[in-house]
Order: sequence, then C-alpha cells, then structure tokens
Amino acid sequence: MAVDKIPLSYKGRPLRRKDNLIYYGSMADPYIIMMQVLDTQKVDDLEVATRVSLQLQLTDPDLKSRDRVVKKSEKTDLYTAMDLAAVWLDRALTSK
Repeated sequence: MAVDKIPLSYKGRPLRRKDNLIYYGSMADPYIIMMQVLDTQKVDDLEVATRVSLQLQLTDPDLKSRDRVVKKSEKTDLYTAMDLAAVWLDRALTSK
C-alpha cells in the first residue's frame, strides 16, 4: 500500500526542512522566510528549540545571499518564530 506524501504547511504556505533550517513560503513568490534553529533543549524525549533566528528574504537568484535579507529577528521558541514569520510573509506578499 503506497503512502501519499502530504506536504507540510502552515497557514496555507509550504514548509520545508533541511537539518536545522526551515523554509516557509514558496520560491515562486517574491519573498520567503528562512528560520534557523540555533539552540535546542531536551524535554523528556524531545529536542525543543530554545533559540530560533528568522529572516525575511527576497527569492531573486541574481542577488547575493546577504543582499536578499529584508528583515531579521531572533525568538526564544519555534511557535513564536512561526507566528512572526507568518505575519512578515503575509505583509510582504500583500504589499506589492
């Protein structure tokens, strides 16, 4: 029996994870959010993020990586970072 892969999403936008990096949004849009888990803490049997860096970035491939960053912040947990990321991305994509 084949298992269908359901893409992970948050508030209607795709999420992709590679090691400690989480990308939120679509590369087809002009902006995405990149989150990096900087520190984790063991709670029972789970690793929980205790420090997360997030950046609102342009998706233009012609720009250098440091020139793509529009906004950046650091939060103390993943939930707060995801909430801020959703607001930043919504505002950036609706302003143009």
